Amino acid sequence: MAAYSFGWCEVGGAPAVASGGKGVRQALAVLGAEAAGAPERAGVAAAVAVELVHTFSLLHDDIMDGDGDRRGRPTVWKAYGTGPAVLAGDALFALAVETLAAEPGGAGAVRTLSVALGDLVRGQADDLLFADRPWTGPERVRPDEYRAVAEHKTGALLGCAAALGAVLGGAGPETVAALDRAGRHLGVAFQIVDDVLGIWGDPRVTGKPVHGDLREGKKTFPVLVALGSPMGGRIAGLLESGDAPETAAALIEEAGGRSAALAEARRHIAAVETALDDAPSTARAADELRSLLGYLVRRDV
Repeated sequence: MAAYSFGWCEVGGAPAVASGGKGVRQALAVLGAEAAGAPERAGVAAAVAVELVHTFSLLHDDIMDGDGDRRGRPTVWKAYGTGPAVLAGDALFALAVETLAAEPGGAGAVRTLSVALGDLVRGQADDLLFADRPWTGPERVRPDEYRAVAEHKTGALLGCAAALGAVLGGAGPETVAALDRAGRHLGVAFQIVDDVLGIWGDPRVTGKPVHGDLREGKKTFPVLVALGSPMGGRIAGLLESGDAPETAAALIEEAGGRSAALAEARRHIAAVETALDDAPSTARAADELRSLLGYLVRRDV
């Protein structure tokens, strides 16, 4: 099940050619360690631990969200059953902790990972509650609430990825905090760009159906901004009925949802740059981190 979740095999163990994902967290872990002057081993251990935790979170997220497909294949719970998928996720989490605990400086790294996991769980819990809140009225989800959830659900693990290798390498608290801050802002930007792609992205690039997030009724950043506009009532009606996602997408764009989302993503990327300026780093690591930022924000939006 673990090999299947990483895209290494098909159900039953036959070798697979499925994509293993973008590798963003691993890259951040290695580059964060290098930026802090930590030894290569620290970056590798951090990358392994973060990817194990990320995959564990995906296994459980897919169960909670009822998602039947990921990267063009059945999710683990669909392929193997809910109970086995939960256990597989638990095993990956345990292995992540073991990976860090075995390293010099592992106690501090495990604490860093635990803080990130606490935030991730909080973000996931709030995200689940969003689904039951109305599209309009005083109880509707506000963009500032979305930002907080995005920082916890997505940003916490990216911040952990950027900082964990530095922790293992014995970097000072200021450097660790700056890298964590950079990763958290990156997480918000990454999530918002994903929201834009979930409505207007090319399915050949994203691997998701066009307007998929609208059909699923997800309360994403462009939608929440548009719901606060004079066109919000009409948009809410379309979203509640599930009809005409093409029309809803056009109205959300007309109401400024898409442009506001991209502006918000750029604001967080600027905050990433500021945080990286506060973290001493080698020129090579800094350049590669900035190249990674550019890739994450562009992604055909």
